[in-house]
Amino acid sequence: MKRQTLSIVVLVVLSFSAVAEPDLFDGAPAAPPGYEDHLKAQGAVLSGKVAMVEPPTSVPDSIVFHDDVEYANHDGTSLSIDLFVPKGVTKPTPTLVFIHGGGWSGGKKEDYLYYNVKFAELGYVTASVQYRLSPANTFPAAVQDVNSALAWLRKNADTYHVDVKNIAAIGGSAGGHLSLMAGYSQDPELDSLEGGDSSVQAIVNFYGVVDCTVPIAQEAREVTDFIGKSYEDAADKYAQASPIHHLDKTDPPTLTFHGTVDELVPIDQADVLHAKLDELGIANYYDRIEGWPHSMDVVQPINDRCCYILERFLAKHLPLPGDRK
Repeated sequence: MKRQTLSIVVLVVLSFSAVAEPDLFDGAPAAPPGYEDHLKAQGAVLSGKVAMVEPPTSVPDSIVFHDDVEYANHDGTSLSIDLFVPKGVTKPTPTLVFIHGGGWSGGKKEDYLYYNVKFAELGYVTASVQYRLSPANTFPAAVQDVNSALAWLRKNADTYHVDVKNIAAIGGSAGGHLSLMAGYSQDPELDSLEGGDSSVQAIVNFYGVVDCTVPIAQEAREVTDFIGKSYEDAADKYAQASPIHHLDKTDPPTLTFHGTVDELVPIDQADVLHAKLDELGIANYYDRIEGWPHSMDVVQPINDRCCYILERFLAKHLPLPGDRK
């Protein structure tokens, strides 16, 4: 069972902190002008009008890289985690667990090498998690896997210098959804299959699904494949798979990035989430970026903005030892 720590929206064009702490956004690089729809944004990317993030091709020598470490074996599938530990770290260190996207049916843990390296270079222990994919593995498999990885990290905290009081779940798209589920759900059916504490102290959600019960989600192939049944046949499962249906006032601080012309996960998913977080009095921060689509953080100027805000969110809620007051 999880132990949760105690820890919108005014719909503005760029961003607003629902707990009246705009310092997170002060000085952030401005988002570049957006587009009328996702097709025009994608056209700008394909034509080279906007610069793209260039991911690293290897792990720098300043980081100790532990790759493909098995954290569990579920239904005959070996599941692994990559860990990135800054060289010289000997004490418990805030840890960021990245969860890849891909519609729950694709993607791989290596997709977040860029973020793992970037934040390990800043001094965090970082990790990237593999989980079982749909449609071969339906809900709650992926949620249980992420929780198993989080519980495994706590059990192996001394080996990898994980600060068990300061763990964040961070993900994009399906990974954003799984990060929200890891932070909000206390449902025993969704917990780590090996037991143990799988709680997190902060969540960063890049354009993740919040509510699987709304009509657009009910009809999306990615969602039906993830759940494994139609909404008509399993409405309860769609609710159980929805982060917003698990929220209560004890849930951890949450930061969301979402573009207003997201073609896969409509912006109102994030709007509703942060309105509910505000209602519950949970610390939350929402960067509502005008005119940008799904996966917008692969664009360098958007990524610069996101990383600036993310660094300040972490400094506030998961400070590195030297930053603690």
